[in-house]
Amino acid sequence: MATPDVRYLLFDIESIADGNLITKTRYPGETLTADAAVRRFRQDLMLESGRDFIPYTYHLPIAVVVAKIDSELKLREIVSLDQPNHRPAVITKHFWTGWEKYGHPTFVTFNGRSFDIPLMELSAFRFGVPVPSWFHSSERTYQQFRNRYNVQAHIDLHEMLTNFGSTWFRGGLNLAASLLGKPGKMDVHGDMVQDLYLAGKVSEINEYCRCDVLDTYFVFLRWNLLCGKITLDQEHDLVAHVKTMLEAEAHIHPAYKTYLERWGDWANPWQKDNPPNAS
Repeated sequence: MATPDVRYLLFDIESIADGNLITKTRYPGETLTADAAVRRFRQDLMLESGRDFIPYTYHLPIAVVVAKIDSELKLREIVSLDQPNHRPAVITKHFWTGWEKYGHPTFVTFNGRSFDIPLMELSAFRFGVPVPSWFHSSERTYQQFRNRYNVQAHIDLHEMLTNFGSTWFRGGLNLAASLLGKPGKMDVHGDMVQDLYLAGKVSEINEYCRCDVLDTYFVFLRWNLLCGKITLDQEHDLVAHVKTMLEAEAHIHPAYKTYLERWGDWANPWQKDNPPNAS
C-alpha cells in the first residue's frame, strides 16, 4: 500500500511537569511528594519572575495532536498520539516514527521552536528513542533539520510572523486565529493543564489541544496565502473543507462542537458588500 500524501505534520503539545524529576534535581533531601514539588517550584518561579510556568526541561508530553496535511495544503486527518492512554514514552516514539514513516514531512507549529520541538527532542533523549535522520549533524549546517532557518524541516509560524524573533508577536496564536475569525483560546488555557491533569481530566486536555491545532492550521493557510502559494478562493475552499470535517466528527469530539459554535468566517474586505475601509 502506498504511503499517503503527507507533506506537513502540523502539531501541538500539552505537557505536565514531572514532579519526581523536580524533587530529585531541585529539592534533594527534602521529603516532598511529586505534587508538592510541582507546587513548590511554581511558587518559586512566581516569586522569581512573576510567572509560574515550569520550563519544558522538566516536562512530559501527555497530549500530542497531529494534523496531516497534503501537498495541496488540504487537511486530511487529525490524530491524537496514543489516545486514550496518553503514555509519554509511547507518544514520543509514535511522534518520531511517524515523521520517519511519511518521509520526513515538514513540521508546522506556532512557537514550536522554543517549546514543542525541544520537548520532543528531550523526550527522545529521556526515553531512548533514536532519531538519526533528525539529528543528522554530518550534513552542512544549513541543510540540517534542526537549523533554525531550515523551513523545509520546520515552519514555526510564530517565527515567520516575527521574522525569526525580530519583533514581539504579543497576543500569540489566540490573536492570530482571532484575526481570521476563528475561536482562538476557548475554555482551557496552557497554564491550566497541570491542574486538569491532577484532576484526572486528560480527555479535556486532549480536546483542548485539538482546538489549538485547528487554529494553527488556519494561520498556516493564511501564511501560505501571503507567500503566494494559494489564492483567497483556494483558502476559502480549504477552510470550508475543515468545517465539513468538524461537523461530521462533532459527535465524537466535544471540542469540535464548541469550536463550531464559536466559529467565525473571515470578513473579506475585497467583497462588494464589505469594502476595504470597513472595520
